Amino acid sequence: MVYITEDMIRRRAEHNDCEIFSLEEISLHQQDIEKIEHIDRWCRDLKILYLQNNLIPRIENVGRLKKLEYLNLALNNIEVIENLEGCESLQKLDLTVNFVGRLSSVESLKHNIHLRELFLVGNPCTQFEGYRQFVVASLPQLRWLDGTEISRSERIQASQGLEEVRRQVWEQEREYLKRRAVEKEEAQRKETGREEGRKPGFDGRWYTDINNTVPGSEENKENQELDQSQRRPELDEEEREREFWHTPCSFTPESRLEAHRHLQEKRRAKEKEEEKKLKPPRRLVTADGQVLNVNEPKLGFSLTADEENNTVELDLAVYRHMDTSLIDVDVQPTYARVNVKGKIFQIVLPAEVKPDSSTARRSQTTGHLVLTMPRAEGEIKATKTTPRPRRPRSSSEDDKRKNRVPEWLDVDPSKHTSIDLANIVSRESTRSGPLETSKVGPPAATGAPSEGFVDNPEVPPLI
Repeated sequence: MVYITEDMIRRRAEHNDCEIFSLEEISLHQQDIEKIEHIDRWCRDLKILYLQNNLIPRIENVGRLKKLEYLNLALNNIEVIENLEGCESLQKLDLTVNFVGRLSSVESLKHNIHLRELFLVGNPCTQFEGYRQFVVASLPQLRWLDGTEISRSERIQASQGLEEVRRQVWEQEREYLKRRAVEKEEAQRKETGREEGRKPGFDGRWYTDINNTVPGSEENKENQELDQSQRRPELDEEEREREFWHTPCSFTPESRLEAHRHLQEKRRAKEKEEEKKLKPPRRLVTADGQVLNVNEPKLGFSLTADEENNTVELDLAVYRHMDTSLIDVDVQPTYARVNVKGKIFQIVLPAEVKPDSSTARRSQTTGHLVLTMPRAEGEIKATKTTPRPRRPRSSSEDDKRKNRVPEWLDVDPSKHTSIDLANIVSRESTRSGPLETSKVGPPAATGAPSEGFVDNPEVPPLI
């Protein structure tokens, strides 16, 4: 049984910053709720309440919602319209596909003076003769019934024959309540596994009279053999499932609960099987640190290297209509990992890349995921080297190597590339050896002046 909790309401109040005291609209549909509670105390300002497609058997705990304008209780197990007198602002009530058989309970809505729309499509009371005329005459404030507008002439005609229609409705209600009582008894017997006039024996089998048919007697043995011969072989799971859904039954609150419980049991059994068949976690990296290639979602992909832009590009064929929030990308220097809806795709890259500079994009036409990963700078590419042929060694070289005799390198003078400063100035002497250095002094004075020399007395002589 699912209960209405504060956490459930708060999680559905995200549009109101998770505040429930000032909440004006909330949707609690398809939650398998079996009882309305707490809403009238926690959400006093509520104006719109959606409770469709649950298992609610009766209307209760909504009388304090003075501002409630729209109440949706479609696809539930409600049989009586009640406890709505306190909803002073109620304008629209939706009870589509419920089990309202007491049509006279519609008169309790007279106190809701602002009620304008009422939906009772799919309820047993709609099969009553005079159903529409009775509802129109009982609720003068109503403007629309089951999506059809109520005209003025229709209201006048309904008011004229109200007493006769009310008498017919009460007779049909009594017949319906008798049928419902029988249906409830049958559902109770079916649930408990008991049938009238039969009692179980100690061996688990059913016998008409335990005193006349004693287990172990010859008559009982013959009956058992006859039952075994006539009994069908045990049906497998698919056949039992088909038999459950194709067996005709009356549409009642009990049958709806039975179908719900059947689905719930199947869901639990499936969860137990999944727990038993838990697959071991996928190994992504070996014990020695080697990264493995993994493709759990079984997606197509292409890995190319762009030499012009110096990048590595991965094109992963992700499903076109999958939401991007279900995809998680992790790029490492040597591999790329993509989590697609809980399934891992991992691939080893042919070169080291820069994770910080990598980009991920989705194609708007195909939905593919494209990862562009620039290569790391200074990457060392392995090249094939050819071994050099060994030069044969002479015996003298081997002797020198053994004796560790130092070897001197002789340089060929013709291979000089630098300038020899010794050859710039020509030598006056023919002597071999390095240039001689001598002191340079003033020239010796001579007695006779040179030709063209004029002695100026004003100029002092040089000392």
